[in-house]
Amino acid sequence: MMHLPPTRAGHLARALSATAILLFLAMPIVIILVTSFGADGIGTFPPKEYSTHWYEQMAAPGGNWATSIALSSLIAALTTVFSLILGATAATALARGRLPLHTAVYGLVLAPLLIPQVVIALGLFLFFEPAGLLGSPLAIALGHTVLAAPIAILIMISTLKAIDERLEDAAASMGASRMTIARRITFPLATPGLIAAAVFSFITSFDEFFIAQFMSTPDTRTLPVLVFNALQFDVDPTVTAVSAVLIALAILALALVALVRKLSGHRSQQGGVLPVEPLT
Repeated sequence: MMHLPPTRAGHLARALSATAILLFLAMPIVIILVTSFGADGIGTFPPKEYSTHWYEQMAAPGGNWATSIALSSLIAALTTVFSLILGATAATALARGRLPLHTAVYGLVLAPLLIPQVVIALGLFLFFEPAGLLGSPLAIALGHTVLAAPIAILIMISTLKAIDERLEDAAASMGASRMTIARRITFPLATPGLIAAAVFSFITSFDEFFIAQFMSTPDTRTLPVLVFNALQFDVDPTVTAVSAVLIALAILALALVALVRKLSGHRSQQGGVLPVEPLT
């Protein structure tokens, strides 16, 4: 088949189309970022005057926003720990084990990603409410783990499948135990995947609304729940500052994942990933 070289007009059309699409996708983010620095109390765009008042109100010690941010951070940290434990364990079994009904188990692990979140939230509410655990940060974190763990498992499965199993077999043939192989070979090579799983688990929990809404109480409201309450009957401009912080958090998280993967790839090319001392 003859290949026709692209013309200058074709290059220009693709560049303009890509630019228009990127601007369209970035427009809501830009509007939120600009509006968050507005001085008026109705959140107009573009602002007539600029101020950091809404950021100061968001970070005010003892305020509702600061309390919700601290609570969401605690819940997200717990969720990250639980998701990494489940993710590393389940991914190892699915990627390296010989499980019976492997496809069924894999589908069951990914089921929370397909079921509507409001259904999962209702089920968790009916489970934790009789035990009087509604509003407990630990219970909310366990609920968030139901959604975050499948993401961590997918990332870890992809990471483990990319690791050459012959490295582990070679270590085993030299007398290394399973724990030594995991500690000295598997987990060092899987570090980028672990960090990516941790980042996405944290973001999933920090942004989750339905489970937090069903399981929260008036005294324990996560940040997404407080944002929803602030917008339900009125427009609180502080929400724009909170949204800007969440956008910055997502950008920093993605940059961290990209940086870790880049550094890991550089170390692999330099031969600095595997330990050179004996595996003892």
